[in-house]
Amino acid sequence: MSVLLMQLAGPLQAWGSSSRFARRSTEAAPTKSGVIGLLAAAQGRLRGDDIADLAALRFGVRIDQPGTLVRDFHTAHRFDTGTAMPVSERYYLADAVFVAGVEGEHDLMEELHRSLRNPVFLPYLGRRSCPPSRPIDMGVWHDLTLEDALAQQEWRASRWHQLRHRNKQHVDLEALIEATPGDGPVDTLRDQPLSFDPLHRRYALRGVRRIPIPGVLNPVARVAVPLNHDPTSVLRGA
Repeated sequence: MSVLLMQLAGPLQAWGSSSRFARRSTEAAPTKSGVIGLLAAAQGRLRGDDIADLAALRFGVRIDQPGTLVRDFHTAHRFDTGTAMPVSERYYLADAVFVAGVEGEHDLMEELHRSLRNPVFLPYLGRRSCPPSRPIDMGVWHDLTLEDALAQQEWRASRWHQLRHRNKQHVDLEALIEATPGDGPVDTLRDQPLSFDPLHRRYALRGVRRIPIPGVLNPVARVAVPLNHDPTSVLRGA
């Protein structure tokens, strides 16, 4: 098995799993349905195409920079009559950074990797109004589990966010991993994509477990100064 990793960073992201027109919410991290949709778009699949092979991939995401929840009010008019539609609330994650991964057969991971590098349809982070601010593709890792591939990545948070934690040489992160049948009691989310057909979108429940990823190196951490350090030693003669 191989793992394809993606960096999901942008000014705004929106990963809804339960929305109505008047209130479009977002989850606190990328959803499987959203990332599978991104991959399907990169391959050039249409909304009505079969996505069973992509939906069967095991999904996980590491939270490198959780971002801030923001609310926006959205207005629209009907295309045919021009009449105003009800004002809707739309929620977004601002300044968030995630490392997402899918685990599957080697050939499919390589095919998806090539598609991300040369996408047919432009990728977006949940909604079309949320373009990425960095390259998404992070490459394919072979002979690693999804958990190990996520744990081994460097901290991808923005530099300003890393500087906020410059007094820590290592930071503790968290990952949300798609559960397997042997994982026991887990959280559930209606996020397993069955069809993206706009006339009949369908999603099933999937299990999600939270795992800690401790000790990720902070590249901008200050080096601790020894207590016996004498800054005038270089000024004195031998």
